[in-house]
Amino acid sequence: MSMTPEPDIIEHRIGDKTISFEVGRVAEQANGAVIVRSGDTILLVTATMSKSPRPGIDFLPLTCDYEEKIYAVGRIPGSFFRREGRPGEQGILNSRLMDRPLRPLFQKDLRLDVQVVATVLSIDQEADPATMAINGASAALSISNIPWAGPVGAVRIGMFNGELVANPSVSKMSESDLDLIVAGTENAINMVEAGAHEVDEETVVRALEMAHAEIKKICATINELARHLGKEKQVIESQVVDQELKQAVAEIAFASIGNALGTVDKAERENALDGIRAEVVARLAERFPDRENEAVAIFDKTVKTVVRDAIIDSNKRPDGRKTDEIRPIWCQVGVLPRTHGSAIFTRGQTQALSVATLGSSGDAQKIDSLGLETSKRYLHHYNFPAFSVGEARPSRSPGRREIGHGALAERALFQVLPAEKDYPYVIRVVTEILSSNGSTSMASVCGSSLALMDAGVPIKAPVAGIAMGLVTRNGDASEGAEYAILSDIQGMEDALGDMDFKVAGTAKGITGLQMDIKVTGLSMEVMRKALAQAREGRLHILGKMLEVLAEPRKEMSIHAPRITTIKINPDNIRDVIGPGGKMIREITSECNVSIDVEDDGSINISSSDAANTEKAIAWIKGLTDDVEVGRVYKGKVVRLMPFGAFVSVLPKKDGLVHVSKLADWRVNNVEDFVKEGDEILVKVEEIDRQGRVNLSRVAALRDAGQWGLSEADEHFATPPVRPEGGSEQFAPAGAGADRGPRRESGGGGFSGGRDRPRDDRPRDETPRDGGYGGGNAGGNAGGESNDGAAADGPPRFRGNRPPRDS
Repeated sequence: MSMTPEPDIIEHRIGDKTISFEVGRVAEQANGAVIVRSGDTILLVTATMSKSPRPGIDFLPLTCDYEEKIYAVGRIPGSFFRREGRPGEQGILNSRLMDRPLRPLFQKDLRLDVQVVATVLSIDQEADPATMAINGASAALSISNIPWAGPVGAVRIGMFNGELVANPSVSKMSESDLDLIVAGTENAINMVEAGAHEVDEETVVRALEMAHAEIKKICATINELARHLGKEKQVIESQVVDQELKQAVAEIAFASIGNALGTVDKAERENALDGIRAEVVARLAERFPDRENEAVAIFDKTVKTVVRDAIIDSNKRPDGRKTDEIRPIWCQVGVLPRTHGSAIFTRGQTQALSVATLGSSGDAQKIDSLGLETSKRYLHHYNFPAFSVGEARPSRSPGRREIGHGALAERALFQVLPAEKDYPYVIRVVTEILSSNGSTSMASVCGSSLALMDAGVPIKAPVAGIAMGLVTRNGDASEGAEYAILSDIQGMEDALGDMDFKVAGTAKGITGLQMDIKVTGLSMEVMRKALAQAREGRLHILGKMLEVLAEPRKEMSIHAPRITTIKINPDNIRDVIGPGGKMIREITSECNVSIDVEDDGSINISSSDAANTEKAIAWIKGLTDDVEVGRVYKGKVVRLMPFGAFVSVLPKKDGLVHVSKLADWRVNNVEDFVKEGDEILVKVEEIDRQGRVNLSRVAALRDAGQWGLSEADEHFATPPVRPEGGSEQFAPAGAGADRGPRRESGGGGFSGGRDRPRDDRPRDETPRDGGYGGGNAGGNAGGESNDGAAADGPPRFRGNRPPRDS
């Protein structure tokens, strides 16, 4: 009878949460496998290594993958194939987070393929899967036979109301002023990633100290796990350098290398070094046959030694700068006429073109991932074409490096963007690297900040970025060791140095951090000095930027869309959208606008034409507004009846203008006064208990200070003519003939031009000679003749009165 194996579990508490490492139940064929759990978030992390190296490999072939399974949140993937495909942006960023602290701890001459995979199996949106993946990878490598100088630990630090918190809930991080992920060993920090709301350097240092205190505890837990369950490490023989060959290379190249490194121009310097390298190979080919690759490797290490010794011993960098000196800077804004915002930022031989584009909320990026975020309103895309480094190679889709650099710039600039409720635009910035000689990601931060200001985006403050480097003696960055911190590193210093520490921020504080190192770790002393030196360089760069554009432009580009936000009752959203989206498609098509409807009733209307925007607003308000008593509308006549005209004052909302309320004189025939399709001004006088709307044109004109004809009358098919003379309430006697057809026997109004309203006449009063002609019923039934008989029908009576004697 088979039994479920009993796993070994060890637990560790970080902040207010417990993280557990389980070994021995799954993935037994991997070199090391661990299930990491915190709450309902569960990851399987495996570490495997090949048995033999691939031919031609002269580097450490390490691969770290973070795989998001959509089933982990109980969803089916939204792709066409309904299965996970290429990793999303967050998956790639988390893969990089795993790689960066693990890679420095591998043996440099290891040539076997190593793969670490973190698979998210379940997620509860409270525990942080990114740091769990790093800790799980550290545990899996520690218990495996893979040679590695770990463990490492990782922790996230947040800051709420000025208080630093270790391992906060993911759901609360949107409220945090600091989002800091730190990884390191028991002795030092070796990876930093952060976004911050202009946090000062000292606060960041305190957060790093808190993080390292937690990291030490995590490393102790993993060490305990490895002591009980770890496998014996496989021994990898280190490559032995032939000292005779090393000496021969130095004799030929040492002096020439020093001269070549004094060349400021990157291309000239590299050409000079290439020439020296070729000379070394040619001169040693006969003395050391078939050892060309070994000679080249020794030459490259000699270049590294010369560069590092010159910096530490002589404070002399390859291009002649001091350790804290920034390369020459020039900037330009508004370089592209049809874009919404653009800027070029150049620092030394590093040059970035950044272009800002504004869009409506419908342009936001939809995210199908495991996180809480479902869409993004700010996108930063970074492109690194081959020509930027003088190479010719095929263009491919963005790799992990491009995605990582774009995300860093996005994080640094997101902190200063206006709130969505105040600025409802979706913003995309694309940075094209035109020339690369170090620190292109920070150049993209500077160029993008200028591009946003050029586009008129009201950012809180401009952001600049700087990349800091480090050179140590023999890779020792501990407290008291010999080292030099470099400001604004160029490509060679990045490649041959020990650190790439990117710091972005405003004059007030830090907004983004990213640190990668090649040594095993950095002391807190080095971190503090690097941050202080970075601040000085950042302020210098900001000063150069502000000389070009001191603040965001007050006016957007004429080519940028204008977004107008209106608010409606959320219950009326369905009226705007219509069945199957028919109504909103009709509005966008007819008005040539883009419309985005939010759940709270906010409607964003985007168009570069103000008239189109106003047209769309009027349409939407017509669909959603309620008719108000006392309000004047310009409505369209939609139906005529003998007793009046029905007028549409709002879409699907009609009211009745009674014949007595059409004009300030007696209207005999509605059809002679208005036609279907005419537009007239009307005032809402009443909404009765049954919801019927009673309108008055007379009241609308009276409120407007007009009598008789109004501007709206210009739209009539047959403009009515007000009769001359008489009163303002009734036409004079005989005037009925002037206001449209009437029966031949019809009379005209009150005889003698009587001007007292009929409602003022006593009930028992009988009409005088002249009868009730066109002013009463003559226009409709031929009027009453003098003998009281209608022209073509029986006698008509007023109330209960009998016809008068002839």
